[in-house]
Amino acid sequence: MRTDTARLLRTGAAYGGGSVTVAGAALFALLREEARAARRTVEAHTDRNDPPSGDGVYGRGRTKPIVFTVLGDSSAVGLGVTRASQTPGVLVAAGLAELAERPVRLVRLAVTGARAAHLEAQVDRALAEKPAVALIMIGANDVTSRTPTAVSVGHLTDAVRRLTAAGCEVVVGTCPDLGTIRPIAQPLRTLARRWSRQMAAAQTIAVVEAGGRTVSLGSLLGPTFASDHGMFSNDQFHPSAFGYAAAAAVLLPAVADAVGVWPAGTGRGLRALRSESVRPVARAAARAASRPGTEVQGTEVAGSDTGPRGPWALLRRPRPTDVPTPEEAERAETEAEPADLH
Repeated sequence: MRTDTARLLRTGAAYGGGSVTVAGAALFALLREEARAARRTVEAHTDRNDPPSGDGVYGRGRTKPIVFTVLGDSSAVGLGVTRASQTPGVLVAAGLAELAERPVRLVRLAVTGARAAHLEAQVDRALAEKPAVALIMIGANDVTSRTPTAVSVGHLTDAVRRLTAAGCEVVVGTCPDLGTIRPIAQPLRTLARRWSRQMAAAQTIAVVEAGGRTVSLGSLLGPTFASDHGMFSNDQFHPSAFGYAAAAAVLLPAVADAVGVWPAGTGRGLRALRSESVRPVARAAARAASRPGTEVQGTEVAGSDTGPRGPWALLRRPRPTDVPTPEEAERAETEAEPADLH
């Protein structure tokens, strides 16, 4: 999300109205200047260095580790923080190891600046690792580069299908709400929010139909970022360590449940799921796009996975979850014991 973010909607006015009038020309000029101003602000403060990958084994035990791969863009990389223990991959890996009571081997394959089209190469590398579960965080760069939603979602669908065909569970953190980017002014902010939510909803439908599950990130971080500037890193675009911890808190239950280690009820200090409901996948996707931390996955009703309005989907709203702090995640790696791979 580095360079693509900066050019957020150089062509934005074209999507805000096409009337060739004085008002239309004024709107075009306003949006163009807002995009330029946002680009200058973000680029001036962006740290060009990715944080350490954090690749390694987390948790105690000598059993074969759960292989956990992280794919996607700078949000999956953890751009904006300086320590591996602050990145979402490490936070989720450490939490997963705690829940599973067995080691977890993290392999981060995400690349800063990646769009959905770049997932093919990342999946190639992931499949070589034979992961049990993969986390994908993608979409923001597709929005900022104005990649057609259908094209972006098509690449994501292919990635999910390839992973699930190999026996890997897939969790997708959907496109974040770009309307929370502080350097972007109105009315460009409203357009960015609309486009990113449309992308998130389309991702949800495609991922569920391809056999994966999604977690809404946009509506989770939006209100938090808007009210708490400490959730931003210095570039005012990428999350801070606190922001990534908030994202990890809602991603962990989905990842843990995908591999069968999320507690069914209260246990280990974690609270039970807040609520569940079943809806057609299109309605579920629309709901999730505006609800913080909502998880969506395919399900069956009366023995059928499809109803009169399309595939059925299960919505889950998890309560806030305690994920490891960066310090706890770092300690989990240093305390990890060699795994018995036989």
